[in-house]
Amino acid sequence: MQDKINALERQVRSLQKKLKRSQADRRLLEASNARTESLLKRVIEELQSSKQELEDRRQVLENLITELKTTQSQLVDSEKMSALGILVAGIAHEINNPVSFIYGNLSHAQAYTQDLFKLVHAYQQEYPEPSESIQNLITEIELDFLKEDYSNLLQSMDTGAKRIYNIVGALRTFSRLDEAEHKEADLHKGLDSTLSILGHRLKPCHHHDGIALVKRYGDLPKLHCYPGKLNQVFMNILSNAIDALEAAVGVAGWEEVSSIKKLQDPHITIETTVEAADIVIHIGNNGPGISADIIPKLFDPFFTTKPVGKGTGLGLSISYQIVVEQHNGKLLCHAHEHGTVFTIVLPM
Repeated sequence: MQDKINALERQVRSLQKKLKRSQADRRLLEASNARTESLLKRVIEELQSSKQELEDRRQVLENLITELKTTQSQLVDSEKMSALGILVAGIAHEINNPVSFIYGNLSHAQAYTQDLFKLVHAYQQEYPEPSESIQNLITEIELDFLKEDYSNLLQSMDTGAKRIYNIVGALRTFSRLDEAEHKEADLHKGLDSTLSILGHRLKPCHHHDGIALVKRYGDLPKLHCYPGKLNQVFMNILSNAIDALEAAVGVAGWEEVSSIKKLQDPHITIETTVEAADIVIHIGNNGPGISADIIPKLFDPFFTTKPVGKGTGLGLSISYQIVVEQHNGKLLCHAHEHGTVFTIVLPM
């Protein structure tokens, strides 16, 4: 009987030892699981951190690529404008010389012609009955008509020469290669020179009866600025205004964006004023206008509402950079039911 009891006690002790070992193994397993879980958490956190870092780097790289593309496009556009300025200045110089020669000699030609006609008149008074051959020549050349029309001919040549002279002056003012530095400038001259260059797009044609131009110039002081750069801004905004009006009147090539009722009285309004310490220039048109959701994107690089092939999306972006960054001004756009107005604010 005692032997059985002793055997049972040994079995109990053996089971107790096994239970202790099992509990120790379980605690070791739990500790191992805890370490494994902690390690996994750290790995997951590091992976998430790495993922976020990679995402941040990707975003930075995308921004850099966009900025580089924008800078490259702006440099190309600036180089084109510089080359255009050189070309315009060269053409203006080459045209100016012969035009000045013609314009300067027209007054002398007019005087000489009057003297010759006086001489002919004196001969007619002195010899009222010319020979038959001279009478035939007078009839052949229509002397009376010649005397009347020749003066008109010289006057029209004088008007044309003045027009060319003014265009050449506008080209030279617009290019302003000699005014690349920051200096005083008359903004009205810059606006007028730009309008002279764009004048052919305002005239009547078979697509429309012309675009009216309304100028309300205030008394502006000269402004310290980069005149050539501001002329580029005027050119971009006015060109866009003309494009919008051409779309509104249904000019060929704009039908895909001209779904509204055809505009009957297209016009552009330019108003200049002095407000507080700022020069303010409003350039408006009565075209179809711009939707409110598009206005915040207007000055973004490569954004354009024009059909493919009609615009690069850089004109307003470069204009914004010129006005805001180079002149510490503001370039704003206001759209309403009667058209669009761009406002340029330049601090004096």
